[in-house]
Amino acid sequence: MNKTDKKVAIVTGSATGVGAAAAILLAERGCNVVVNYTRSKAEADETAAACVAKGAETIVFQADVADDDACRAMAQAAIDKWGRIDYLINNAARTKFNPYPKLDGVSKQDFLDIYAVNVVGAYQMIRAVTPIMKKQGHGAIVNDSSIGGVTGIASSIPYAASKAALNLMAKSLAHVLAPEIRINTVVPGMIQTRWLKGGMGDEQYAAMIKTMGDQLPLKKVATAEDIAGVLVWFLEGPHLITGETLIVDSGIHIGTLPPYSSGDSY
Repeated sequence: MNKTDKKVAIVTGSATGVGAAAAILLAERGCNVVVNYTRSKAEADETAAACVAKGAETIVFQADVADDDACRAMAQAAIDKWGRIDYLINNAARTKFNPYPKLDGVSKQDFLDIYAVNVVGAYQMIRAVTPIMKKQGHGAIVNDSSIGGVTGIASSIPYAASKAALNLMAKSLAHVLAPEIRINTVVPGMIQTRWLKGGMGDEQYAAMIKTMGDQLPLKKVATAEDIAGVLVWFLEGPHLITGETLIVDSGIHIGTLPPYSSGDSY
């Protein structure tokens, strides 16, 4: 074991998108990083190379977080190499794109597969890192959730339900992880990612980005880097915040002013 003074972070689902952006930002902030992937090895290697370029040591670890043994092995790999785990970002996620009215479009197995990653997988990763964080006397965990878990509107009903469960689970865990470990949840709105584009298709994705950009109070659809910045802030910064759920959606959740409040004629 090569003990290090540098902090160590595990970022699940960090081959691409928000996870990759978070891993690279953590490397930039002085952390060694475990880059996790399920299938996208080439992209994971690229993310790891970007982290190394920022001065970090890395482990590229293939694991499906739905597999408890794999979660424990990933945590152990970090401990074996560096002797510590300071941060965990639960970013790995799964969905099935399905129109809401098409109730037969999702099956029992779809629900189970989505929950296995989005809820059970996050829980298993938290459980895997808790002993070392408790032993160290400190640690921070942040879950990357979705506005769908608040509004009920997402890529599919099972996905929205899974993210609602993830949001609440963090509040439950905050009681038992404290005082050594803080756990919080970031709830992004729409994000410009390959994952979303792949699920929607190029044309629908482009139209959605434009429409949402026009509707958002802050007039910007988040990038992966925008959300990564908030995830890392939760890890590093607010030492007296735990069990919190923070919406990051350019303000769309606040709705719009009716004419009698906005001053428009009606």
